[in-house]
Amino acid sequence: MRKSSSPSSNSGLRGAVVLAATLAACAGSIGAAHAAEHTVTIDGVKYEPAALTVSRGETVVWVNKDPFPHTVTARGAFDSREIAAGKSWKLTPRNAGTFEYVCTLHPNMKGMLIVQ
Repeated sequence: MRKSSSPSSNSGLRGAVVLAATLAACAGSIGAAHAAEHTVTIDGVKYEPAALTVSRGETVVWVNKDPFPHTVTARGAFDSREIAAGKSWKLTPRNAGTFEYVCTLHPNMKGMLIVQ
């Protein structure tokens, strides 16, 4: 003969499982809020957007859609080196400031990253 669980003990267990799942989902969304990712497209020998404002710790991805390499270079702050056609480069700035950058291969290409 099988013992059956009482309905009240099962509902308590279900409530604990629902609570745990809810807390896990909330923790995940809090982490995601701090892990924002922004994209700058390199296309037509220009950065789009040309100026971008982010918070410290957020990630910026430069995606090269041109058929030739480019760089993202802010003297003394960051340097992507050559980003090949169809490739990307990521930066997660830790310091606040305004960083003007250029493509060292195409100096007429200019952009600005503002980190708050």
